[in-house]
Amino acid sequence: MIAEVAITLYPEQENDKSFISNQILKELKKNGITVPKNEPLTYHVIKKSIDARHGRQKFFVRYKVRAGKSHDEETFALPEWKTADGDKSVLIIGSGPAGLFAALKLLEHGIQPVIIERGRETGARKRSIAAISTRGEVDPDSNYCFGEGGAGTFSDGKLYTRSNKRGDIRRILSIFRHFGADERILTDAHPHIGTDRLPAIINSMRERILSSGGKIFFSTRCTDFIMDSGTIRGIRCVHTETGMEREFFSDAVILASGHSAGDIYALLSRIAPSSLEAKTFAMGVRVEHPREIIDRVQYHGGAGGADLGAAEYRFTSQQEGRGVYSFCMCPGGFVVPSATSPGQTVVNGMSAARRNGRWSNAAFVVETRPCDVPDEFKEKAERAGTPQLAGLEYRTWLEEESFRQAQNARCGKEYQSAPAQRLEDFLKERESLSLPETSYAPGIVPSALHEWMPHHISSRLRAGLSEAGRKMPGFICKEAVLIASETRTSTPVRILRHKETMESTAIKRLYPAGEGSGYSGGIVSSAMDGEACAEKIAQALGAKTLD
Repeated sequence: MIAEVAITLYPEQENDKSFISNQILKELKKNGITVPKNEPLTYHVIKKSIDARHGRQKFFVRYKVRAGKSHDEETFALPEWKTADGDKSVLIIGSGPAGLFAALKLLEHGIQPVIIERGRETGARKRSIAAISTRGEVDPDSNYCFGEGGAGTFSDGKLYTRSNKRGDIRRILSIFRHFGADERILTDAHPHIGTDRLPAIINSMRERILSSGGKIFFSTRCTDFIMDSGTIRGIRCVHTETGMEREFFSDAVILASGHSAGDIYALLSRIAPSSLEAKTFAMGVRVEHPREIIDRVQYHGGAGGADLGAAEYRFTSQQEGRGVYSFCMCPGGFVVPSATSPGQTVVNGMSAARRNGRWSNAAFVVETRPCDVPDEFKEKAERAGTPQLAGLEYRTWLEEESFRQAQNARCGKEYQSAPAQRLEDFLKERESLSLPETSYAPGIVPSALHEWMPHHISSRLRAGLSEAGRKMPGFICKEAVLIASETRTSTPVRILRHKETMESTAIKRLYPAGEGSGYSGGIVSSAMDGEACAEKIAQALGAKTLD
């Protein structure tokens, strides 16, 4: 007999095997299942979540139970990665989760993946990232968004997704587990890996791809597509450190360049403007609190402790006809500079595996539809012949304006300081005379966000944050600070593709994938999207129907 049951446990009961067994037996009996006393009972956790809403902390735990002969814990059967001989190859632009999982999926079919990554490998990329925080130097090709593993490598490594219809989520989690992630990602309700562990996992994936016949070219930026009668045959690239140019050819191209590759959108708008459409995106701020405050709010006065860890929160609302919501909540984490060009200020959040930092932060963003983009950016995009990129123009402006506001406060010195305002002051529309301590390494400077941020964003943020304060008493406090600007939650552009084949609607043999395509968001959904594109290519190559 195999069954699933869910029980509630308090922290002191979590490791009491006798109590757990008795509770499982009671739940089985409720479901009409009686286990004979002489049959052994084995079980393992398949999902665990925490609830601290009513003053006492407790766990909701779902188990897979077997009565009878003992067995090992069931695990997902890992795919068989073959050694590619290079007879068939696919170019993959970008080595984020979409690109890496696409490469692994191609190897299941014996097809050679050739990854083209504009950024550096993880070791060298760490030095690029350090230069942003310590010297304010932004390398446009190697930063928090670009480089091996993509934007997810130096992040919290959140693996939670609602994209159940995209593919097998457990398959993705099991592959991460195989390459070094903690076993808990298979059972936690909101699994995460941690920025301190992700680089090693990405390195293990890289080694597997290389040992199986794949190729990876770092510091190599795609500059052009090689076209033949509407079909992509290859790409032109430049080595970002030597300036050497090179051409690559393959049977197909997966475009997994990420949500921050504006130059790729510009390239597509020149070659095939009909391949792009404007889409809804979001912009706003990071809100940061001392971790102990969020723990107290969410645990109703209690501390997280070793069992519960740093508290999370999630907020969604509708304000003036637009969604206002939290995103990428990083408990026990820190805020980081995520600009991809000099002259921009962009913030993001991340946390280590233990989530034991002094602060907790989350994006608070406002839904921004194409019709919300101010006319000046629509007109600018129209003049350039790329009306689909108006949202991208708007996003870039806000990032540059955030930089200008910070520089004004710093008397023109070029740092990656970020403009910031106490939450209480923002809600009351008054300047902050001082700012609290922050995890943001380049530093924050006082700025009247309510005055210079676009009204359609700031007014809705005020309403949303006020509602969050009512729902989470203690959330609005003098220690809370807003840091601007959070603009990279998603892309303002979608690269159109056929629903069934996943091939570009305008360029044959080009397969847009991942966050940059506009069809996914987050590590797991992007990984599944990359896998799906690779599978479609494998099917087409096998059927010889790519042309």
